[in-house]
Amino acid sequence: MTENNNILHKLDGLEARFEEVATLITDPSVIADQPRYVKLTKEYKDLGDIMDVRKRYIACLNVIKESKDILANETDADMKEMAREELQENEALQPQLEEEIKLALVPKDPEDEKNVQMEIRAGTGGDEAALFAGDIFNMYKKFCDSKGWSLSVTAVNEGTVGGFKEIDFAVTGDRVYGVLKYESGVHRVQRVPATETQGRMHTSAATVAVLPEADQFEVNINEGDIKWDTFRSSGAGGQNVNKVESGVRLRYPWKNPNTGEVEEILIECTETRDQPKNKERALSRLRTFIYDREHQKYIDDIASKRKTLVSTGDRSAKIRTYNYPQGRVTDHRIGYTTHDLQGFMNGDIQDMIDALTVAENAEKLKESEL
Repeated sequence: MTENNNILHKLDGLEARFEEVATLITDPSVIADQPRYVKLTKEYKDLGDIMDVRKRYIACLNVIKESKDILANETDADMKEMAREELQENEALQPQLEEEIKLALVPKDPEDEKNVQMEIRAGTGGDEAALFAGDIFNMYKKFCDSKGWSLSVTAVNEGTVGGFKEIDFAVTGDRVYGVLKYESGVHRVQRVPATETQGRMHTSAATVAVLPEADQFEVNINEGDIKWDTFRSSGAGGQNVNKVESGVRLRYPWKNPNTGEVEEILIECTETRDQPKNKERALSRLRTFIYDREHQKYIDDIASKRKTLVSTGDRSAKIRTYNYPQGRVTDHRIGYTTHDLQGFMNGDIQDMIDALTVAENAEKLKESEL
């Protein structure tokens, strides 16, 4: 029973905090402080889930105790049979609930709930790398469609024979960063390019960056320091595109907290034909960019503490190889391989993400010594 007591002891400590947060979120002064209110309502929901499993766990332990009492002291055969069934059922349920509690107690990454800004860049490999960057973008697009998430492209630089030299896009939906954060890093492809006449296999690469979208109150931007330009968008969209200056470009002087030097950040957005919307999206990308740079230290700290690179955001790490001749995809961080390359490129990547999540949770459980 020591492990039970240990688990219950941890849960009892959280019950007091749950009651405290429940009171705080009804306090008018807390409601008036939006950043704090948002944080506390999120904590209230998470603690509520833990309290729910706590209730089920205590009920399970009580049934086990009562059933054992009946079996030891009762003479009625029917009562004993019922008690035996209930004991068997709840003894099987107990380890499942304990596992659920342990996972619920794993410290959650506060970023997981956020939407993301993603960037895909063609790496080494010229035209073939740009084509692969295009394939990876389509893979994410299909995956986001299957999750019911919304994906919108914010900037594009197309490859000469197709695909993209670089493409930036935003993804909004439920717990997007928590799912897509594992995709940051270098993705390598081994295949015979369509551009290759001799039939030789090439190795090319594309880099993926997944950045949690910054909330307005997390990044302080002095909007008076932003220099705005407008320009005419080019590309598909009929005559209107060339007549209306809907594209926006912003320049912002940002002081790097690590070096103290002032750098100019340049962001362009041509996503819609509506200039105010493009301005809004360019601002959102600016916030995310600054947030990402200022939080790189936090990410590096996590990386140095962890033995694996499951989700450290290290963009120079080769995380995955897509081998076309063998029809397989291998994730090098956890040694996971799928032989359904076709399905994977069609957006069926959830199993890989689940395996990465399990690996990261196992690591966090070790760290928190549960």
